[in-house]
Amino acid sequence: MNPMSSSLLTDLYQLTMLKSYLDLGMRGTAVFEFFVRKIPHNRGFMLAAGLEQVLDYLENLRLTNDEVTWLAESQRFPNSFIDELAHMRFTGDVHAMPEGTVFFPDEPILRVTAPLPQAQWIESRLINILHYQSLVATKAARCVLAAPGKLLVDFGLRRAHGAEAGMFAARASYLAGFTGTSNVLAAPEYGIPIFGTMAHSYIQAHATELEAFEHFAQSDPNNTILLIDTYDTEAAAEKCVALARRLKEQGIYIKGVRLDSGDLYEHSRKVRAILDAGGLHDVTIFSSGGIDEFVMHDLLARGAPIDGFGVGTHLVTSNDAPYFDCAYKLQEYAGVARRKRSEGKATWPGRKQVYRRYDVKGTMIGDVLTLESDHQPGDGLTLPYMRAGKRIAPPDSLASIRERAKSNLNALPPTLQTLEAAPPYPVKVAPPLRALADEIDRRAK
Repeated sequence: MNPMSSSLLTDLYQLTMLKSYLDLGMRGTAVFEFFVRKIPHNRGFMLAAGLEQVLDYLENLRLTNDEVTWLAESQRFPNSFIDELAHMRFTGDVHAMPEGTVFFPDEPILRVTAPLPQAQWIESRLINILHYQSLVATKAARCVLAAPGKLLVDFGLRRAHGAEAGMFAARASYLAGFTGTSNVLAAPEYGIPIFGTMAHSYIQAHATELEAFEHFAQSDPNNTILLIDTYDTEAAAEKCVALARRLKEQGIYIKGVRLDSGDLYEHSRKVRAILDAGGLHDVTIFSSGGIDEFVMHDLLARGAPIDGFGVGTHLVTSNDAPYFDCAYKLQEYAGVARRKRSEGKATWPGRKQVYRRYDVKGTMIGDVLTLESDHQPGDGLTLPYMRAGKRIAPPDSLASIRERAKSNLNALPPTLQTLEAAPPYPVKVAPPLRALADEIDRRAK
């Protein structure tokens, strides 16, 4: 069983509920929506990502023969249920915000309309995909806003929580505006540019640092970026200047140096001065090691001459906000709107749409959350992507999603384009939606 594609990658209670629905004949149309309840206190917006993988998952939802055999051998479920599950496919509709769209609390970024058993089965994996990619895309977007115009590379594979997380992080960060990733598989899988230099072990494996630099340059003459902080950072920069003269005779030019430790501000200033004094004005300085949007903002605000950053652990773990309080909830069943009323977790019922308004300069000024049937001024953000279990259009290219994200980030109010705390973005709940919620509450009482 491939855990990344298996339809058994779900929580047990999805299957136990699904069995009960089938036993009771509850096969009516259900409407579920995925949304985030509360934005983390240190976030002003979120960026939608992961829709492409959700659609692919839904199109391929089915049990393999091995999975059917395992279910039968587990003796947890009767054969009649396993047989029905083995023949089940996703036949529903999907509406969603396009990937790369900025969104806010309570705004559904995906809606599933399908027979209740199908819509229930997919809950866990759907949340798993949308939550992580949107989480990383949001973190990456903040890095992009903190370091405009800088080379930003995802360095997080080795610290990601598993192989899939490493792949999803490369994709999510790229669509949010990163330049590329160190993850080689992301190139053939997603078409993302890949970047890499050397590790400290390469330097240590040589008798001298200068020898290591020269060997690396000769082995990879078109990508000579040297890691210079293994021993003495400024002394290594001096060696780069001396080496550059010899390499030039061989037609090899040093493209950049990388700093990975210590006081990046002080080291970058001193290294820049050494390189410039040696005539290496075109050699760039790239920094890594504990980088996040706050570090980048501080360094650049102080005038650090750094041309690019490798962002790893803090990106793939979204360390300062490691999760979104997200949910996938039933909003309608058998034509009747439904509402969860749990304390602190109440939901807005029915099929919903989000309308976004802009000022004359194209800056976002407010959203309206309302029923799908209620038209409001502005642009409707929720679009159809799948009907009867099939996509209605070819997938968006990653390049187009990346451009959409860029446009969305540029349209954010200036207060949300900084790392400073800002007043919440205005999201109004329209009267028709409030009225429906009140009606359901009265009916429940």
